[in-house]
Amino acid sequence: MIHIDERGYQWVYSATATTGLALALLLPASSKTVPKASRRTYALLQVATLLGAIVGAKLAFLSGDLDWPFAAVTWREVVFSGRSITGGLLGGFLTAEVGKVLLAYRELPNDWFATKLPLSIAVGRVGCLLAGCCRGMPGDYRLGLVYSDGVPRFPAQLVELVFQVVTFGVAFVAYKRGALRGRVFASYMIAYGCFRFVIEGLRETRKLGSGFSMYQLFSVALVACGAASFAWYSRAVLQRGS
Repeated sequence: MIHIDERGYQWVYSATATTGLALALLLPASSKTVPKASRRTYALLQVATLLGAIVGAKLAFLSGDLDWPFAAVTWREVVFSGRSITGGLLGGFLTAEVGKVLLAYRELPNDWFATKLPLSIAVGRVGCLLAGCCRGMPGDYRLGLVYSDGVPRFPAQLVELVFQVVTFGVAFVAYKRGALRGRVFASYMIAYGCFRFVIEGLRETRKLGSGFSMYQLFSVALVACGAASFAWYSRAVLQRGS
């Protein structure tokens, strides 16, 4: 068993979330992989995508954990409650694709940004692990997590942390080899959506009457969007003559 007293680590969640975001956006700059003529438009697209991800992450959490819009939520819950990775990925993806049409942006998706994304999320999951959020289901697990309540739980945060690190390694190799050109993010959406659908059944989240959680529905949507994006940009790569 792994014992963590989360009461002394509540500050870590915000710190790691901020660090992960900075890692994805700034270190090193993703814009350098974009042609100079498109960098201004790409910068605008990045801002719009970030805002879309923030809104998506918040809406997914409110519906997945607080039953919104079927239950009322206070403004404090809206501002200070958590965020969902699945919602953030969906919100960012949809905003980016709409933004590309509105801004007439015709470059392929930035594979370097997509490569760094799992590492950024992994940093955030360190905060979840220490702060005790996103907990797994109670049970007798050989490698369980025990927080201040003394209840052994499935190590959901730890498992996802490992998944994100491994995915980053795979994506980095693919990027360096020039594989999956324009489709690294699409591949990540498919992989994470499938992983999250499975792991969600072992997390202590509110389940619907069907036995599934809202996050599992978001995971299905994530896989569908990833598959559609993969098909679309596979065709674009072929047209450009790979």
